[in-house]
Amino acid sequence: MKMDSDLLHSPAVGLTEEEEADMNDWKLPLTFMKKRHLEKIEGSKALAQSWRMKDRMKTVSVALVLCLNVGVDPPDVVKTSPCARLECWIDPLSMSPQKALETIGANLQKQYENWQPRARYKQSLDPTVDEVKKLCTSLRRNAKEERVLFHYNGHGVPRPTVNGEIWVFNKNYTQYIPLSIYDLQTWMGSPSIFVYDCSNAGIIVKSFKQFALQREQELEVAAINPSHPLAQMPLPPSMKNCIQLAACEANELLPMNPDLPADLFTSCLTTPIKIALRWFCMQKSAKLVPGVTLDLIEKIPGRLNDRRTPLGELNWIFTAITDTIAWNVLPRDLFQKLFRQDLLVASLFRNFLLAERIMRSYNCTPVSSPRLPPTYMHAMWWAWDFAVDICLSQLPTIIEEGTTFRNSPFFAEQLTAFQVWLTMGVENRNPPEQLPIVLQVLLSQVHRLRALELLGMFLDLGPWAVSLALSVGIFPYVLKLLQSSARELRPKLVFIWAKILAVDSSCQADLVKDNGHKYFLSVLADSYMPAEYRTMAVFILAVIVNSYSTGQEACLQGNLIANCLEQLSDPHPLLRQWVAICLGRIWQNFEPARWCGVRDSAHEKLYTLLSDPIPEVRCAAVFALGTFVGNSAERTDHSTTIDHNVAMMLAQLINDGSPVVRKELVVALSHLVVQYESNFCTVALQFIEEEKNYAVPSPANTAGFRVNLRRSSKDLKLELHFSTQAEPGNMTPVRDSPAIPRLRSVNSYTNIRAVTTARNLNKSLQNLNLNEEGVPAAFSPGNLSTSSSASSTLGSPDNDEYILSFETIDKMRRVSSYSSLNSLIGVSFNSVYTQIWRVLLHLAADPFPEVSDLAMKVLNSIAYKATMNARPQRILDSGSLTQSAPASPTSKGTHIHQAGGSPPMPSTSSSSLTNDVPKPPAREQPAIRPPYTPTLGGQAPHSHQFPRTRKMFDKGPEQAAEDGEEPGGHRNYVSLALQTGLCDWSAKYFAQPVMKIPEEHDLESQVRMERQWRFLRNARVRRQSRVITQRGISRLDDQIFINRNPGVPSVVKFHPFNSCIAVADKDSICFWDWEKGERLDYFYNGNPRYTRITAMEYLNGHDCSLLLTATDDGALRVWKNFADQKNPEMVTAWQGLSDMLPTTRGAGMVVDWEQETGLLMTSGDVRVIRIWDTDREMKVQDIPTGADSCVTSLSCDSQRSLIVAGLGDGSVRVFDRRMGPSECRVMTYREHGAWVVKAHLQKDTDGNVISVSVNGDVRFFEPRTPDSINVLQTVKGLTALDIHPQANLFACGSMNQFIAVYNANGDVISNIKYYDGFMGQRIGAISCLAFHPYWPHLAVGSNDYYMSIYSAEKRLR
Repeated sequence: MKMDSDLLHSPAVGLTEEEEADMNDWKLPLTFMKKRHLEKIEGSKALAQSWRMKDRMKTVSVALVLCLNVGVDPPDVVKTSPCARLECWIDPLSMSPQKALETIGANLQKQYENWQPRARYKQSLDPTVDEVKKLCTSLRRNAKEERVLFHYNGHGVPRPTVNGEIWVFNKNYTQYIPLSIYDLQTWMGSPSIFVYDCSNAGIIVKSFKQFALQREQELEVAAINPSHPLAQMPLPPSMKNCIQLAACEANELLPMNPDLPADLFTSCLTTPIKIALRWFCMQKSAKLVPGVTLDLIEKIPGRLNDRRTPLGELNWIFTAITDTIAWNVLPRDLFQKLFRQDLLVASLFRNFLLAERIMRSYNCTPVSSPRLPPTYMHAMWWAWDFAVDICLSQLPTIIEEGTTFRNSPFFAEQLTAFQVWLTMGVENRNPPEQLPIVLQVLLSQVHRLRALELLGMFLDLGPWAVSLALSVGIFPYVLKLLQSSARELRPKLVFIWAKILAVDSSCQADLVKDNGHKYFLSVLADSYMPAEYRTMAVFILAVIVNSYSTGQEACLQGNLIANCLEQLSDPHPLLRQWVAICLGRIWQNFEPARWCGVRDSAHEKLYTLLSDPIPEVRCAAVFALGTFVGNSAERTDHSTTIDHNVAMMLAQLINDGSPVVRKELVVALSHLVVQYESNFCTVALQFIEEEKNYAVPSPANTAGFRVNLRRSSKDLKLELHFSTQAEPGNMTPVRDSPAIPRLRSVNSYTNIRAVTTARNLNKSLQNLNLNEEGVPAAFSPGNLSTSSSASSTLGSPDNDEYILSFETIDKMRRVSSYSSLNSLIGVSFNSVYTQIWRVLLHLAADPFPEVSDLAMKVLNSIAYKATMNARPQRILDSGSLTQSAPASPTSKGTHIHQAGGSPPMPSTSSSSLTNDVPKPPAREQPAIRPPYTPTLGGQAPHSHQFPRTRKMFDKGPEQAAEDGEEPGGHRNYVSLALQTGLCDWSAKYFAQPVMKIPEEHDLESQVRMERQWRFLRNARVRRQSRVITQRGISRLDDQIFINRNPGVPSVVKFHPFNSCIAVADKDSICFWDWEKGERLDYFYNGNPRYTRITAMEYLNGHDCSLLLTATDDGALRVWKNFADQKNPEMVTAWQGLSDMLPTTRGAGMVVDWEQETGLLMTSGDVRVIRIWDTDREMKVQDIPTGADSCVTSLSCDSQRSLIVAGLGDGSVRVFDRRMGPSECRVMTYREHGAWVVKAHLQKDTDGNVISVSVNGDVRFFEPRTPDSINVLQTVKGLTALDIHPQANLFACGSMNQFIAVYNANGDVISNIKYYDGFMGQRIGAISCLAFHPYWPHLAVGSNDYYMSIYSAEKRLR
C-alpha cells in the first residue's frame, strides 16, 4: 500500500537527524492491509428496492360534471357584487346560457387534455341523477382496473349537505335533487380520483371517508359470516384506492373576488401557469416589475410544451419546483403514489400545491385525501417568484421591440446549490433538496453535462444515494440518454450506470430491452476511452450477463467475448479483473458463448492472468476458467481435451500465496469434478483403497518427540514423562501444569486444548461428551477450522456428515505421494483426474481454513457418491479398479510439488531429536493409529462414532436422513453450494465511494491521528533506546519479568515498539505484557498436530501490527487482533515452502522479513531460499542454496539486496538476489565445523556477517573477503543464540541451563543461572531466546515452561 508521499508528508524543515529518520515510518509500505485482508469476501446486503412502480396506473376516463344553471344563483349562497364570474376563463353571461354551458364544458375538456390527451372525456352538463349514474357506470365498465376521474363543479347548485349529498337537477330544472356520495362511490368504483370545486367541499371528503369505512366493515362482516343478509347482496366496491381533491374546508366558501375566476380551484389544477401569473400581478410586489399588466400576461409568447420559449420555460420551472417541494415534504411512499404512479394524478397534485398557495391567500384551504402536509410557505416558492419576476421583466421589450428572450438562470443556480451541498456538506446530513431539479435538468441539452457530473458525484456517496435517486425517478431519464450519441456524455453515463447496477442489478432486463447494452459494448471497444470507464462498462456488461440468458445472448451477438479478450492485457488491474469476471459470467451455463470462447482461444489467453501480480486478477481468471469448464452440455473429445488442459493449468496455482485465489481454485475444480463425476468416483475409490492398504508411519506417531533440536537426555525424559501419562495410543505430549489456562477461541476455532488434562483427553475424544465446563463439545475439525465466513455454508454441524475425516484425507495425501500414484502430472486422460484429486487432497490440508473446508466438501461429496455407487465386492477388488483408472501414467508433464504436512518418515528413522539422544526404533511404537485429535481441516463428527481402527467402509452409524439414498442426490450439493462470493465482493467497489479521499490520507481523520501517535511512540522508543545503548551496557541480568507459559516456549519475539512479547509453543501463541507482567492472550495457531511453530515475525510492527507464524510443514499464517480485547483472526495463510523434506535433524522453517520491500524470505529443510512478495502474494524467486543440508538461519539487507543463510552443515552462504539462479551465490564460508545456530547480516552499508555454530565459535565476515576477520569463542553446546542489532551484544543459551551475555569484544558481561525470587530455582534448559530490537532486553524461554526477561540496570530503564 504505497502512500501518496505528497499527501502524507509533513514538511521536513529544520528536523534533527533523528526526526528525519522517523519520517521513514510514513514511507514504509504496509503489508496484508488491502481490502481483501480486512473484510469478509462477500457481497453487500441487497437494499430493498422500493423505487420500481409495481402498479403503474393510467387515468383512462374522465367524467366532467358541471352543475352551473347559468343565470340562476343557488338559494344558499349570497354573492357579492361585483362577483367572480369566469368559469374556465369564459364569462357565462356574455352569451346565451345554453351556449355558455357548452363552451365552458368544451373548454374544461381542453384544459384537462393538456395534461392527459389520451383519456376518454365525457361531459355531463347540468345533469340529473340518472345521467350521472349512467355516465359513471359506463366509464367504470370501460376503464376496467384503471383509474377514472370525476370532476364536479357545483357553482349553480346548493352546497353539499352534512348527510353526504351533492346536488344535481331534475329533468325540467325545477328542483335541486340530492345525490348521495355513497351511490357515487358505488357507480365509480375504485381506483378513482374525485375533484370537487364548490363551497364547503370539505364536507364531501369527510362523508366519503365515512362511507368508505362503512363499506369496509360490510365487506368484513360478509367475509366472516356467509349467512348474514349482507353476504347475500352484491358486494360494494372497496374505496381504498381513491383520491380526492376539494377546493376548501367544510366550513369555507369559495373566494368571490371579481379579479379571480369563479372556478379558481379548477384553474389552479388545469391552467396553473396562467393563474399563477395573474395572481403574481395582483400582489403588491408586482409593482416592482414596471409595465406588466394583466393584459400583457395574455400575450406571453411561446407554447407550454416548448422549453425554449418563455411560456414553456416557466412551465418547466414550475414543474421542477412543485416536484421538488413534494419530494422534500412528503413521505417517500406517498410521493411515489401521488407523484410517480400516474401522469395525470401527478400533474393534478403538482398543481394542487399551487392551489393551496393561492387559495390560502384568500382564506380558503384546499383539502386532499390522502392529506398533504402544508407546503404554501416552502422556500422554493420564492425561487418561483424570482423566476416569474425575471421572465415578466423582459416582456415589454420582447413584445414591443422584439428583443430575444434571455433564459432563466434558475436551473444553473439550482445546480450550483446542489454542488455546494455535495462539496461542503457534512457526512450525516439531510438529502439535498435539489435532487428532483437535477432530474429535470437532464432534459436540457445546455445543462445536461454538468447535471450528469453532479449526479455522478451524488451517486458516489454510497448505496443510500443511489436508492434515493432511483426513488426520485431518475431511471427512465438515464435509460433514455443511452440513445444519445454525444461522446462527452459517455464517461458520465457509464459512471452513473455502474453505480446504479452495483446497487440494483435487476436493471439488467431494462437495459437489454432498450438495447442499452450496445452503448456499453461500444464504450468498451473504444480505445480512446480511459481505462477506468472501460472498467465500469465491462462491470455493467458483467451485470447484464449475470445469470440472465437474454443478456448473455444479446452480448454474445454484440461481440462481447472478442472485445473482452482484447483488453485482457490492459495495464489497469481492475479492468483485467472485470474483463475476466465478465467472460466467466457470459459462458456460465451458456454453451454458445463457451464455443465462441473456444474459437477465440479464450482459455489460452486467460492463462496469462493466472500469474498476474494482483491476486484479485488471478482470482477472476480462475473464476472465468472454472465456469469455462463447468458447462454441462454434451461432451466431445475436443471439449474434454480443453477441460483437461484448463484443469492442468489451474492445478499450478495450488501453492498460490493468496487464499482468495485458492478458494476460487477449489470452486473451479469442483465444476470439473461435477462434470466428470464418474471418473472422479473411480479415482476416489482407488485412493481410498490405497489408504487402507498402505500403513504409513504417520508423523503424528512421532510428533510427541519432535521437540526442539539439540536437547539433553534429561529433557527427553521430561517429554516422555508427559507422554506416558496418556493412554497407550496417545503419543502427543500433554501438558500437566497445575492449571493450564483456558485458550482464547479464535473466530470459530474452538479451544481444542481447553483445560484437558492427560487423564481425560482420550476419554473426551472417544465419548465426545463434555469438556470441563460441562458443555457438549463436538471435537471436530470443522469446529476447529471453519473461520466464520465458511462455517455458515460449509463446515456447520447441521450439514451432511463427512465420510472422509481430515485425518484420512491427510493420510491419503501422504500415501499418494509415496505410492504407485506418485507420478508427475501427465497429459494422458486417466491421469488428469488423479492429479486433480491430489490437488484437492492438498487443498484440503490448506493452512487457511476456508480453503480446506471447501476442498473437504468437494472430496467428501465424491467419496459419498463413490461409496454409494460401489458394490462391496467391487470395492475390495483393487485390481478391477486399477484397470478402470490407470494410476501411473507414463507421460511426464509439468511437475507439481508435493506439499502440506511433513511427508511420512522412512520406517527406520525417528523423530528429530539431537545426536546424543538414543533414537527409539520406530517398530517399538504401538502399531495403531494415534487417537483422533482435532486438527486443521473440515468436519468429521461421523468418524468419531467408530472405533479408532475402523476401516473406511464399515457400516457406521445411520447416515443422516437428508443424505438420501439416490446417488444423484449430491450433485447439486457440490455444484450449487460452492461459491466464494468473489464477484459480488468485487462489485462492492462500484457501490462504495470512489471519489472520496481515503481516510488515511485525510489529515483530520482518526485513522491518521492514530497513525501519527504510533509513529511518535516509535520515534520515542528509538531515541530513548539509542541513548542507553550508546552509553554502553556493562551488564544484563536484571530480571524484569518472569511467568510460567502455558506451553514450552519454542520461539519468542518482542514487539519492536510496545511492551508486548509473543511466545510460541508447539502449536499456540501466548502474548505477555512484560511491563505489567500480565498475560494478554493465548490462542491456537491451527497447525496440524505433527507440526510445530519454528519462527515468528511481526509484520507492520511500526503501525498496525500483524503476527506471522511459520511451522515446520512449510505453512505460514498471519494473525491480527491479538493481544487486545478482540478475538484473534487469521488474515491470510499459505504454504510458504511446498516441499519440506523430512530429516532427522530438522531446522523447521526459518524466515526473515523486510518491511521496506514487503519481501519475506523463507527456507528450512529445503534446498532453496524462497522469496515471497507479500504485496502480490506470489513467489517471486527461488534461490538454490547449493547445499545438501537444511537452512537454519536467514538474514537479509534490502539496501544491498543481500541474503545470508546459515546451514546445518556449518557453511554460511551469501546470496545477491539481483542475479540469476546460477550466479547469485556470491560467497560461501566454511569455517564452522557444525550446525550454524545464527547468521546475522548487519544492516549498515558496510555491515558484516556474524555467524555462530553450536560449538560456540562466533565468526565475523566482511561480505567481500573470503576469510573471517574476527573469531570469538563462547560456551559449547549452544541451543539458542541472538544478536542485539543496536547494542552489539550477543546472548547464548546452553542446554547446561545457563545464559551467557557477551559484548562485541567477546567479554562476558552477564551469566544467568538462577531465577530471581522463589528459592532461586535453577533455570531450565534454554529452548529459545531473543533480544528486543531496540531496548537492551533479553527474553529467555526454557524447557521448564518459564519465560523470563532480563535487562540492563534498573536505573537505565
